Amino acid sequence: MNTPATQGARTPAGDGRHGGRKGGGEQAVVPRAEPASYYGRPVLKEPIWSWEIPWYLFAGGLGVASAPLAVVAEAAGNRRLARRAWAVALACVSASPALLISDLGRPERFLNMLRMVKVTSPMSVGSWALVAAGPAAAVGTAHAWLGWFPRLSVAARATAVVVGPNLTTYTAVLLANTAVPAWHEGRRELPFVFAGSAMASAGGAAAALTPRSDAAPARRLALVGAVLSTGMMELMKRRLGAVGEPYREGRCGRFARSAQILRMGGAALMGARGRSSRAAAVVGGAGLVAGSICQRWAVFEAGRASARDPKYTVGPQRERLANGA
Repeated sequence: MNTPATQGARTPAGDGRHGGRKGGGEQAVVPRAEPASYYGRPVLKEPIWSWEIPWYLFAGGLGVASAPLAVVAEAAGNRRLARRAWAVALACVSASPALLISDLGRPERFLNMLRMVKVTSPMSVGSWALVAAGPAAAVGTAHAWLGWFPRLSVAARATAVVVGPNLTTYTAVLLANTAVPAWHEGRRELPFVFAGSAMASAGGAAAALTPRSDAAPARRLALVGAVLSTGMMELMKRRLGAVGEPYREGRCGRFARSAQILRMGGAALMGARGRSSRAAAVVGGAGLVAGSICQRWAVFEAGRASARDPKYTVGPQRERLANGA
């Protein structure tokens, strides 16, 4: 009886498992098996997240990176930059739960994530941090624009400084905590990729919305974030080797290349002309924001592609076994 397991091991007709002797040894005729799965099914179940998730990753990163920028601007007396950064933070932090709930299907599913606090769970920590970020952004924006809540604004600024850096990387940690190869194998660099992308988009958005004379801190944040995100992404793809193929091929590769072109092009334009030209600041900021969007879509699609193909799951396992790991 021929089963899928025996069919893959069949040798040519008339031959045994080994051919004739040559040079005193045996010559194998069974080809080296390629990573495959039983009945051609994927080893892993592909993530079923919908289109809202990449936008949630982008909006959350932009929002929580804008809030600390607003706090720093307020501390330096830069009210124009602070107001615009707070407004961006409030808009994006408000959109993030809506996108997440839309993907979950029902609001109570989001509330179920708040039934407990578990510091070892990225989902639990991130959910509570997201809940704290919303009121902090609302109070901070109301104080910056209208002068309301002077006492509460102190707590809001402290919350933004504590929660912001955590939320810029928590989604990357959440993805890397899965078994999806393109996410899990990139766990060392992926948080830095997300943090840099969030910094670049926050700086780019604030620089585009703020008069040139007050936008210097935003421009610096955008440039640092662009360099960090691009550098860590390239480092991750090289270190991953074969598992990094989804980041270079097909739909994922197009998103990744678009992200690099938009981000570095926007950063170059803002660095060269952003100080003297409002148009350059706006175009450069838009490029940085668009690059961040493409970056999140590239990571999202790469994870789905790597889960569909068994070689990205089986290959690293065999390599670790061969190395004695």
